Amino acid sequence: MADNLEQQGGTWHVRKSIPKDVRKEFGGRKILSKSLETGLRSEAMKRRLPYLTQWTAEIAAARLQAKAAKEDWRPDLAMLAGELDARIGAKLISASKGTLTFGELEPDEREVSKQMLLNELRLAIKDPETVQDFLALLEKATNAGSALDKVQGMADFMRAATAHICTSDYDLSPTEMTEAKAIVRDPTVYKPKSPITTARIEAFRKYREARAISAKNIDAQESKLEKLSAFLATSGKPLDFDCVSAWLDSITAASKTKTQYLNAGNTFWKWAMQNDARWKEDYKGVITPFERHDLPQLKGRAKKDAQRVAFEGSEITTLYAAAQDKKLHALADLILLGAYTGARIEELCQLRTENVIEDEGVQSFDIVDSKTVAGIRVVPVHPALAELVKRLMKDTKDGYLIPSKANNKYGIRSDLMSKAFGRIKKDLGFDRFHVFHSIRMTAITQLVRASVAGTIIAELVGHETGTVTYDVYSQGHSAAQKLEAISKLPTLPNR
Repeated sequence: MADNLEQQGGTWHVRKSIPKDVRKEFGGRKILSKSLETGLRSEAMKRRLPYLTQWTAEIAAARLQAKAAKEDWRPDLAMLAGELDARIGAKLISASKGTLTFGELEPDEREVSKQMLLNELRLAIKDPETVQDFLALLEKATNAGSALDKVQGMADFMRAATAHICTSDYDLSPTEMTEAKAIVRDPTVYKPKSPITTARIEAFRKYREARAISAKNIDAQESKLEKLSAFLATSGKPLDFDCVSAWLDSITAASKTKTQYLNAGNTFWKWAMQNDARWKEDYKGVITPFERHDLPQLKGRAKKDAQRVAFEGSEITTLYAAAQDKKLHALADLILLGAYTGARIEELCQLRTENVIEDEGVQSFDIVDSKTVAGIRVVPVHPALAELVKRLMKDTKDGYLIPSKANNKYGIRSDLMSKAFGRIKKDLGFDRFHVFHSIRMTAITQLVRASVAGTIIAELVGHETGTVTYDVYSQGHSAAQKLEAISKLPTLPNR
């Protein structure tokens, strides 16, 4: 069954074995199986792939989940040891006052009690020799001379048994077992750690990767979760509303950035409450602590002053000339493409020769990679760009219209161009509210002032209109209509 297929009664089923180490997380099952509802092997070969992909991701997540559960042994043991210490302490006080008495049971009753304890030990401890070792400790405690010695002997027995059972249940290493014994002797040696563990973050990543979330988004949220985890570990605070509020106060950032931190926390919380058994148990009935935080919001004039600002047409000409003067010719070409398309910088940097197409007889840019669904669109080439596009297609070395040496791990090609543009605009005296995206704002403003219909503008620049009629039912404007509209972008003034 190398191809994970098995035929049952004329119908093909996809099957996958569950590794032994994660069967517990799958309810003890050994096999995952699903009917593909076809008797054709060729069709079954195609239909099996989504299931295999999903199951592989689930097994990986389950393995990380088991790893995360193992990390909980320290707080579990510390809590148990604390309770044990409290009981032992009470017995020691009674013994020291002479109020603790032994021997009330008849000999046969003591033997029954001993056998009951022996049975409990055998259930908890699998190794017969270890059981005998603990019974020896128990005999020593029972036969001690004074009541105080009896309690102390019993305490030694209980601590040793507790540490051993923890070691067995969590499959601890020798080093971890030594740590377990230390925690049992003194629960205060364990210092509370963040519940947002490395293993949980790894499991969260695997879950989201299996659902095709972008690597950039995953990395950004993971970074924020790691910062929260570090805060929890350092402060020793429980993960609750007040803790999250204190964490936000410790961050020097704008409200918009803090909102992103809250979104990361909330996304993780929802995942954990659905997919992490221990988390669900620990936070059962608890409302997410990442909501209802009152962050300061800019309003009115302050909000307007903080927004990006469009360039004037003459200013775009100045930027273009400055790029040419510094021999940044690729950036100069990019500025022109932005001015005559209103496209985003990364959309332009992703354009390849095969993205220059004929649409209903109109030369156009086929933008197939965008940040939104509406951003996937076809934009006619403005007449002022005709010669530039011809040259870029002729000179390309790698198929991209705009050459870039960027080596971004997310495949983003515009990083270096964006930074180069930032240096040029700063040298020319433009403030932080003027960015490359401001060129897009300029193009949209010019189309509005040229009385182009809003629905055509939205289609050209990749925005939704917010209406079902246009966003769902309409197939869009014709290439001729879009060319007429884009051609209303005015030719840039001379330097």
